Amino acid sequence: MNNIFLRFFLILFAGVFQLFSSQISANDLSDGTLKVNNSESIPVKIFASQRTDELANQAFKNISNELIILNEDNIKAESAEQLASIQNILETFKSNKFQFLDKNFKPQEPIFEQKNIENFKYLLKSDKVLKPTDNTELETEFKIWDPMKGISLGPVMLHFYSLMFIFAFGLGYMIMARIFKIDNVDEKFLEPLFTWTLIGTILGARLGHVIFYQPELFREDFLSVFLPISTRGGLHFTGFSGLASHGATIALIFTTLYYSFKIIKKNPFWVYDRIGIVVALGGAFVRIGNFFNSEIIGKPVDPSSPFAILFPQQSSEYGVTIPRYPSQLFEAVGYFCLFVLLWFLYRKTDKKYQQGWLFGLFFIILWAVRFFVEFLKEPQGDEFIQFAGLNTGQVLSIPFMISGFLIMIYSKKFKLPKEETTA
Repeated sequence: MNNIFLRFFLILFAGVFQLFSSQISANDLSDGTLKVNNSESIPVKIFASQRTDELANQAFKNISNELIILNEDNIKAESAEQLASIQNILETFKSNKFQFLDKNFKPQEPIFEQKNIENFKYLLKSDKVLKPTDNTELETEFKIWDPMKGISLGPVMLHFYSLMFIFAFGLGYMIMARIFKIDNVDEKFLEPLFTWTLIGTILGARLGHVIFYQPELFREDFLSVFLPISTRGGLHFTGFSGLASHGATIALIFTTLYYSFKIIKKNPFWVYDRIGIVVALGGAFVRIGNFFNSEIIGKPVDPSSPFAILFPQQSSEYGVTIPRYPSQLFEAVGYFCLFVLLWFLYRKTDKKYQQGWLFGLFFIILWAVRFFVEFLKEPQGDEFIQFAGLNTGQVLSIPFMISGFLIMIYSKKFKLPKEETTA
């Protein structure tokens, strides 16, 4: 048994060492190889950027064997003015002898109507002219994460990020129903818990993001703070792309207090212990949604690292588009492991009778995961709160971790007899 634990910690140490030792300085080009018909190899320099000015400048750099990966912002126009700008940029690439390719590296006619533009995926500057009959693949040391962001349902796009929220609340509801059944609590108390949790999560997460990371939205685009729209450059639907877990946590504390005192009439720590289990699982799904959206990405990483992923759809706020850590997945794995641990302790130990103990542990581990993953993450917007080299997410996590320790100590005063399990 000791040998098993020793091996586990050696593997963990090696993984952590590799994570921190493989960080590199930023460079705007990555290396890859185009394999044509399994017989010809073309070394290429890969470029991607959401920024229109950077994309336009790339047409004039005359880099031999350059492959440009286009993202949605490069080819999707929200207005006639934006379409004209996209057409001008693509016309520049055409005049500089770039080949226009689809997602399968098949040549496309450089006709710049919107319906044709949406078929463009790659721009290639090379003496090798690809033909429709060529079988072409891109090989890289790193992985490229460039999926669709959702499922098209006619005129409506169901984003995977929204779908992950549905999974989080749907599974959370079922798990809480199971918990209420185990604890012999009347199911009539489940619906209001779900409602108040939903309100606290969405409203708190949105306000938290704006307050901690984008306070300028209160002045520049006030409606976007509370509605899934933007009024910048015309009115258009955006969805809520900025949500902060710290804000959601603060709001949930208050909505759960109301639910505990006014509705179920139990010690709030009894509720917190149980809601922490589902929140941990929900947090994992939310981070998977961030992964689909190519947001909350990690810092640059050595392309040869097993963790290296290129996010062509990443926002320009994160800097150059090069291989990075999939920090969203690191957090998702941490939160899922926390869910498993809390569920095990709830079902197999007596800790659920010590009101607040599970919640304190939840606070410590959840925010410790967030704290340490922040070392590998790019900043989310402007860092308004910094201290001793720590970023906003880390500074905000420290009070929650301290609170967790205090709650675990304080929970000794709220022990329930094992037979007291009815509402």
